[in-house]
Amino acid sequence: MNHFSKDTKTALEAKEEAQRIAFGPVVFQAAQTMRRNGLLKAIREAGKTGITIEAAAEKTGLSHYGARVLMEAGLGMGALIVNDDRYSLTKTGFFLLSDPLTAVNMDFIGDVCYEGLADLDKSIENGKPEGLKVFGEWPTIYEGLSKLPKDIQTSWFNFDHYYSDGSFPLALPMVFETGVKNIIDIGGNTGKWAISCAQYAPDIHVTIMDLPGQVNMAMERIESLGLSDRISFHPVNILDEAQQFPRGHDGIWMSQFLDCFSDAEITSILKRCNTALDENGYVFILENFWDCQRFAAAAFSLQMTSLYFTAMANGNSQMYDSAVFKKCIEDAGLMIEKQIDHIGEGGHTLLICRKQKATQHFNHP
Repeated sequence: MNHFSKDTKTALEAKEEAQRIAFGPVVFQAAQTMRRNGLLKAIREAGKTGITIEAAAEKTGLSHYGARVLMEAGLGMGALIVNDDRYSLTKTGFFLLSDPLTAVNMDFIGDVCYEGLADLDKSIENGKPEGLKVFGEWPTIYEGLSKLPKDIQTSWFNFDHYYSDGSFPLALPMVFETGVKNIIDIGGNTGKWAISCAQYAPDIHVTIMDLPGQVNMAMERIESLGLSDRISFHPVNILDEAQQFPRGHDGIWMSQFLDCFSDAEITSILKRCNTALDENGYVFILENFWDCQRFAAAAFSLQMTSLYFTAMANGNSQMYDSAVFKKCIEDAGLMIEKQIDHIGEGGHTLLICRKQKATQHFNHP
């Protein structure tokens, strides 16, 4: 990406940007508060004529002081403009209020990450998700995911699913045009991919592999849909290298899964995928790589999401640069047969991998 190869700001612009970073937590909390207390909605409903502080306070039930400090903060963050004491939304304010992607991101950061990110420095020092203790004493968030408060779970799953949901329908034909029929879904979570596969074609069988807590959540949903004969379950701790993957499948699928692990752990998982497959099997990896994005804002979002993994999830993973991932694939004895970028709004990349041939020299595509 060329976005990160040059410093294009003037000194004044750079200093202004530094101040925005310095006050970033305040900006976030002000925007989140205006989203949730109805202030942005009240301003939008006033239309182009705008609304006074007094009228906005009355409409939302806020004090005059509360409406005033938030609306003035809205000016500074670029969400509002004011003319003749009447405030109205900018395009930024509109997206803060009405854009589903922005809502998912803000709820995830506010509900799941915000408090724990205060321990980012300790997480970096110790290689552990020190911020996770705000929710419980688990080694990673995945062991505790089924035990989180419902509102926190909702924000976590909404974030996770928003990015995958738009890409799954596009990826399905790419996967099954290879001819695979019996696949393992590693990190199957709530079963969305497995269900999509079973509904895509009647002759496809999926085995979900995940931690017991996640498997139980997926099992309830799949049983309610009457798909238990098409979807099997294999509870396992993927990080336990003694746990080999079941054989007899012609494909292994991992969506937004391997980014939950360190480089070495990714290589270990992929080696076990290699061992489990026969010579004609496929490994399908769907990931968001920050260097494969069309827009700088998308890359920025992924780079910042990496710090959720550092402080909250496990302390040692991230949203990866694709070059790091490709090295793991090569070290696991696999090769990339095809790379498909820019899948869906989430900007996913699908890597279709096969076993390396003994006589073949690996070249990255």
